[in-house]
Amino acid sequence: QVRLVESGGGLVQPGGTLRLSCAASGSFFSINAMGWYRQAPGKERELVAGFTTGGGTNYADSVKGRFTISRDNAKNTVYLQMNSLEPEDTAVYYCNADIRARASRYSVDKYWGQGTQVTVSS
Repeated sequence: QVRLVESGGGLVQPGGTLRLSCAASGSFFSINAMGWYRQAPGKERELVAGFTTGGGTNYADSVKGRFTISRDNAKNTVYLQMNSLEPEDTAVYYCNADIRARASRYSVDKYWGQGTQVTVSS
């Protein structure tokens, strides 16, 4: 019922910039939280940046000062502005969202996008 679609990944040189987008579609009551995770070969999936349920933001230490998360509530879309990209940023980036399905249902379900590849290489 709910679908998350990421876009904006690709190949970029070190020091370059990418902007990822994630749009949520389908039938739901609200999005309580949205964020970005990434997973590189041989590593666990890790939080890159996210909005908390209270509207605050969290960033991984490795991306602080370089990445910025933002959102457009009217479009149910979250963005990740990625500046000063480094080879270590190479990974599959996944959008996630905590979604409340109905007003009458208080439980929240977590959804994941299919991922978008980001490759940083000269």
